[in-house]
Amino acid sequence: MGYRLAADAVLIVHLAFIVFVVLGGLVVLRWPRLAFAHLPALAWGAALELNGWLCPLTPLENTLRRAAGEAGYAGGFIEHYLIALIYPTGLTPTIQLWLGLGVLAINLPIYAWLLLRRRRRR
Repeated sequence: MGYRLAADAVLIVHLAFIVFVVLGGLVVLRWPRLAFAHLPALAWGAALELNGWLCPLTPLENTLRRAAGEAGYAGGFIEHYLIALIYPTGLTPTIQLWLGLGVLAINLPIYAWLLLRRRRRR
């Protein structure tokens, strides 16, 4: 049971990280000091997608699930509702490229606007 809870916790952290990477620029609009956390997360998330790399949280979660005696993601609320968001079926390198570009397209204009606003204040 402990391994399964750990695997579920990794899944939740994974989803939270993805949401932070994609939408963190909007949070930075409200709290600009969070850019110190969001910019590295954005760079990491975009690099993963643009290069087709596997996030280290994925093998960690799978290892924990195997240790818990699970073979897959069947059953449970977390598995049923969240897995498809993090591990979509049919994910290809081309789709990953577009996801990475999308993450940048969402966040780069926000940071450009913040920089312009900061320069105008000076």
